[in-house]
Amino acid sequence: MTGLALVLTILFGLLKILISCLPSDSVKWIIGKYEMHAKLNAENTVVTYEGKRIEDEEANQIIDTFNKGIFLEQYYIFPGNEQMFLHPENGGTPLVIDTKQGKKDVKLFLYSYSDHVDVVKQYKKKVMSYSLRSAQLQDRSIALAAEIL
Repeated sequence: MTGLALVLTILFGLLKILISCLPSDSVKWIIGKYEMHAKLNAENTVVTYEGKRIEDEEANQIIDTFNKGIFLEQYYIFPGNEQMFLHPENGGTPLVIDTKQGKKDVKLFLYSYSDHVDVVKQYKKKVMSYSLRSAQLQDRSIALAAEIL
């Protein structure tokens, strides 16, 4: 019995050492796999508004403000209601961001409101929705709409 306790103590000690010695990059990678509001990379991202591609510095600013946005809450989407989130009645024209996260091609639809930004994340056949707080992104969407009109 003491031999079993000794072996278990040694195994748990080794496990604790392995867990505490994990490099921070691998921990970030594991957390990033399950992160809902993942950070965007400018090289793999295309930003469009009303079918017109936004280029250069303005696209980089939109990506930067999106990355700095504060996650508020996730909305649960019942099966069959995906179209309500992809094309809301009072959402206006979305800012569309096409990006690649890992091996997945992801399309983000950003609907701007006065107090928050709704983000609808679509990849393959899955749709997720959540809200962000980003005053700069809300102002930028309003400015883009005024530019187009």
